[in-house]
Amino acid sequence: MRKKKLLGNLKVGRADVSPSAPSHVRGVREGNQPGAIDRMSGLHPHPTDARFATGTAERSTGINARARNPIDPASPNLSPS
Repeated sequence: MRKKKLLGNLKVGRADVSPSAPSHVRGVREGNQPGAIDRMSGLHPHPTDARFATGTAERSTGINARARNPIDPASPNLSPS
């Protein structure tokens, strides 16, 4: 059984991870790495500015995503969260 301390009004236990542990594990993809937009469905590079991307409903849901996009193409695409 782990020993718990009372710190203020919080019960704290022993840390699971050492503070000196690496923040990233090699082999695990990061969302902000270059080329990540190309692999994610529902995200497309912005047509005029490469720094930005546009998203469709497919980004948020895989269930009937086409029905979740706006009917009028001129409308803003507010994908479900």
